[in-house]
Amino acid sequence: MLELDAIDLKILHILQTDSRLSHKDIGEQVHRTGQAVGQRIQRLTDLGLIEKYTIKINYSTTQFIRIMMENNQFSAFEDFLKHYPQIEYSYKVSGSACYMLQSHFEINELNQFIEELSAWGHYAVDHVVRSVNG
Repeated sequence: MLELDAIDLKILHILQTDSRLSHKDIGEQVHRTGQAVGQRIQRLTDLGLIEKYTIKINYSTTQFIRIMMENNQFSAFEDFLKHYPQIEYSYKVSGSACYMLQSHFEINELNQFIEELSAWGHYAVDHVVRSVNG
């Protein structure tokens, strides 16, 4: 089991807020040296907890799309999804759907995507109207 202490959690929170900060700057916030912070970040990376550093883009539109497949051609469907850079995340899920997508289609792009998506099964689209936590 992964053991995280309060310092690890604080470092993760700081990185989620601004991953551009130097180890020294983070160290000042958690009362550790930059070298100690760097070692902790490397350990968290080695453990697979930190996968990558990225940016958050302020998209003008966001949708959550649930797909209920009418067949079991999962690999082919996943290949189909790769043609759409507007899809930020795609998850194979259990429950009421087979897949859950987070996307950023403009309305005309979404209409085209839905036309092609309907060949794979039923879908439901939820549009984000505002973000409540940043």
